[in-house]
Amino acid sequence: MVDINIPKKEYPRPQFERADWVNLNGEWNFKFDKENKGEKEKWYEESTFDKKIIVPFTYETKASGIGEEVFCPNVWYQKTVTIPNEFKQKEIVLHFQAADYKTKLWINGIFVGERKGGQIAFSFNITDYMLDTTNEVNIVVKCEDSESCFQPRGKQRWLDTSYECWYVQTTGIWQTVWLEFLNEAHIQAVKMTPDIDTESVEFEFEVSGDIDHSLVLNTSISFNGQQIKTFDLTVGRSNQTVTANIASEFHHWRVVRWSTGSPNLYDVEFTLYKNGEVIDQVKSYFGMRKISIENGNVLLNNIPIYQKLLLDQGYWGESHLTPPSEEAILEDIDKTLEMGFNGVRKHMKVEDQRYLYWADKKGLLVWSEMAATYEFSDEAVQNFTEEWIEVVKQQYNHPCIITWTPFNESWGVKNIYTDRKQQKFTEGIYHLTKAIDSMRPVIVNDGWEHTVSDIITLHDYVEYGDEFLKRYEDKEKVVNNEIAFNKSKHAMALGYEYKGQPIIISEYGGIAFNSEKGWGYGNQVKSEKEFLSRYESITQGIKDTPYISGFCYTQITDVQQEINGLLNEDRTPKIDLTKIREINNK
Repeated sequence: MVDINIPKKEYPRPQFERADWVNLNGEWNFKFDKENKGEKEKWYEESTFDKKIIVPFTYETKASGIGEEVFCPNVWYQKTVTIPNEFKQKEIVLHFQAADYKTKLWINGIFVGERKGGQIAFSFNITDYMLDTTNEVNIVVKCEDSESCFQPRGKQRWLDTSYECWYVQTTGIWQTVWLEFLNEAHIQAVKMTPDIDTESVEFEFEVSGDIDHSLVLNTSISFNGQQIKTFDLTVGRSNQTVTANIASEFHHWRVVRWSTGSPNLYDVEFTLYKNGEVIDQVKSYFGMRKISIENGNVLLNNIPIYQKLLLDQGYWGESHLTPPSEEAILEDIDKTLEMGFNGVRKHMKVEDQRYLYWADKKGLLVWSEMAATYEFSDEAVQNFTEEWIEVVKQQYNHPCIITWTPFNESWGVKNIYTDRKQQKFTEGIYHLTKAIDSMRPVIVNDGWEHTVSDIITLHDYVEYGDEFLKRYEDKEKVVNNEIAFNKSKHAMALGYEYKGQPIIISEYGGIAFNSEKGWGYGNQVKSEKEFLSRYESITQGIKDTPYISGFCYTQITDVQQEINGLLNEDRTPKIDLTKIREINNK
């Protein structure tokens, strides 16, 4: 049920899709609360909000209709929604795909609850707060943000003005808000783990509500409309696991794999029955693919893959962190592939699930990275850990994600080179991530000063290939901390040693054209010819270094004052993209 005129009208959670939902994007009432007096004055009981805002765009953006960049720590939203009659007797769940940073909810003037975390999806069951006399529901939301460096904030500035690589903050709702209608017993989640070596998929089912043996969960797997496998499970408890072999004679390989060149996806439908009657149905999909490491290489489906990645911060001029439309997402992915890159490193941002859906569909590799804190403390450890675990769980089923990158360049752990507490924190995050996801590599402290890490990644903005080749000619000096990066950084933190991991240059380049209004890395260039000469020199230098198994170029687009993108902020190319492709594929 979607008004075609509202922004971001598509189903926001495409890997767990139901038919019965209502998109709440569009115009909401809005109010700034700079003095934090709204709760005391019971704004949740009134409807005299003095502004309008277009959700899911934050008030700092032009797309929101406000465009005010001055930080306000407390903002309020209000919307009256009519629940369709056919859903009045259902469980009513209000979903937020993301809101930064603490979200409080009132329904019909009654406080429902609060959630913390700016990067993750969360929801509230609002059934008990509905009025019996009307289908209308008054939704009031307060979002609280801060300039604290103990909360995960990524590239959001904590000062009044932007500087270096920190940009205008994101406050409040910044991804889709929507309603979903469920029966009391329903499918809560399904975790899917493919195994190409055994031609099977492990399904971990979570069912909510009253559990009894009248519940039967059917799983139906198909490929291109042809049914491959179906099985029933009597729901005897809320959490159950089934491993299903999906080998079939429908294809000469018996199982089709997901890869960059052939992003094959299996469709799967989960149907929950109670006494033979359908009470819930969810559509999803999975990709049969394997990520592993062997002999200093990253393997995709047991074959070494050279990763040609593009740093992608997911910013747009009009809407900042929020993708303005489905078309904007597709444009970024298509241009990335057009330039001959096979993946992206999503930088300092947990990306919209619609982006991940299209990366799954188009075969684009994704490194998923967490927004950093900027200071180390017990509070920062707790904030980061709680949110990161949710990120991994929520993104787990996407085949495009091949690497987890919780830390970057010692941000939030600035003394990690020598500080045992900070080192142990990163070890803890590594092992917690592995406890949830044993399949994917985890990079601990992308760029330098690694502790435990499945891949050693280095950031180096040297301008030309000959200098790069000279610096990296002796691998042992690099991995044994005899070579310094960024003037004083080393590959390994003190007390840790290289153990044969793959090595990837996960930031380089950052070339900017001549401008007085922004910055890039190194000297600025004056022409396309000068740009391509430098791009080819440094990229080829990386490719000519035999022990390096991939690279990540900085970056896809300009972002506010940072003008080192291959594309302008409006996505117009700065150079002929086919020439970038030729160099990447040389």
